[in-house]
Amino acid sequence: MSSSTAAINFSPIQQKLLHHASLGIFCKSTAIISSLVLFLFYTLLYNNPYNHSSHLLMSFVEHKSPATATSLDITNSPTNISHIMFVLVGCNRTWKYKRSYIEAWWRENITRGNIWLDEPPTEDLLPWPSMSPPFQVNEDITKLKVYPKLVNPVMVRIYRSILDTFRLGENKDVRWYVIADDDTLVFVDNLIEVLGKYDHSKYHYIGTNSESIKSNYDFSFEMGYGGAGYALSYALVEELVSKKDGCIERYPHLWASDHLSYSCSADLGVDLTIEKGFHQIDLRGDISGLLSSHPNSPLLTLHHFDEVEPIFPSKDRSESVKHLMKAAKFDQSRVLQQTICYHRQSNWTFSISWGYSAHVYESIFPRSILRRPLETFMPWKKGRPPLHMFNTRWPSSDPCEAPHVFFLENVDQSSDRVVSVYTRKSARNVGACSLNGNHSADPISRIQVSSPAIGRKEAGRIECCDVEYESGKEVARVKLRACMKGEMLAY
Repeated sequence: MSSSTAAINFSPIQQKLLHHASLGIFCKSTAIISSLVLFLFYTLLYNNPYNHSSHLLMSFVEHKSPATATSLDITNSPTNISHIMFVLVGCNRTWKYKRSYIEAWWRENITRGNIWLDEPPTEDLLPWPSMSPPFQVNEDITKLKVYPKLVNPVMVRIYRSILDTFRLGENKDVRWYVIADDDTLVFVDNLIEVLGKYDHSKYHYIGTNSESIKSNYDFSFEMGYGGAGYALSYALVEELVSKKDGCIERYPHLWASDHLSYSCSADLGVDLTIEKGFHQIDLRGDISGLLSSHPNSPLLTLHHFDEVEPIFPSKDRSESVKHLMKAAKFDQSRVLQQTICYHRQSNWTFSISWGYSAHVYESIFPRSILRRPLETFMPWKKGRPPLHMFNTRWPSSDPCEAPHVFFLENVDQSSDRVVSVYTRKSARNVGACSLNGNHSADPISRIQVSSPAIGRKEAGRIECCDVEYESGKEVARVKLRACMKGEMLAY
């Protein structure tokens, strides 16, 4: 008898039992096979370091705007100057006084972006110079429904420059929007390097807060200040522009454009990432002490030149900016980077702020002390201490503590070295440090600093140096070099 014939002769009860048994076997088999498939999938997923499938899983929980073909294509190409769109804000009334600051760093036909004005340029501003960024005029915000409620319409106009820039439709290959004022000095090569650390296809809001505790208290400690400049990844810009006017309606009471930008980004779940190379310069007076002890980060921006004294004592403000940028053309990566070394025969300390200043102390001071700026400046706003967001040192008339101060005179390149020369500002007018052998540095009138001409200084790494000096001579020579393993910058 064939099996098919036997099956036909099963009773109804036997056929029902056989059906249930077969179904159970099928379900168990399916479950076992599914488990094996999942086991193999997760084994390959987590054990293969070259498998990027984990990003597929993360995409379900990662809040991210959809990519566009123009600006969010993920490539392995490094960030370059063409990937940055500058959104610079100004007004007709002040442009003639501030244009020299932007023209000191703007690269004609290379840098991308615009200077946004409140109205078309007046006759005295025309013809528009080619060395300035192209101008654009902001959209009339009086048409906005929220306009009657705005506490400070000017700041809303400035903030909407981001939207106005986006609407120009010139976003091909743009990875970053960088927003800054018309008196912000930008160090473009350093900015490219720093932004290159971040993934532009994700949400990023990068900048810094104020040097002034009072300013941060009045606005926000988590806000990127617009004068210092801040960067928004293109992914974040796309999301912000779609919600910008709604955000303005939510915050009509805010006084500052950068406060509005912070609030709108925060409501999208994006917090400020601080980069120490941005500088608002909410200070007054002589900021040479701050610039002579810059953090160990690439210099990205400086601001408020009209609120402080000229940064070089023998030049006006515009000339001072151009002088600093001349040094930057030779080696932007080292500008204001502090290097400390010793002439131990004389018990002297040399502190070099490359491209800006050199200090000579008639004592041996460790780096932990000299990295604190001398408080040569005054606070942005009067108040009770603490006033600043960083530690400082008080200037001293003690000959063992007061530095001999030199400022940049010129920079030149010779074969594989860049030589920067610093000349004495003025006589120190105090005696020699008797505690350290009465070795006076008064005879020194010039300091020559030699640094490598090949390649950029590695960000985040300090350099060391050696001093060559013969007693009584007018010139001291300092040679920058890589620090040796375990080298101590101290006693």
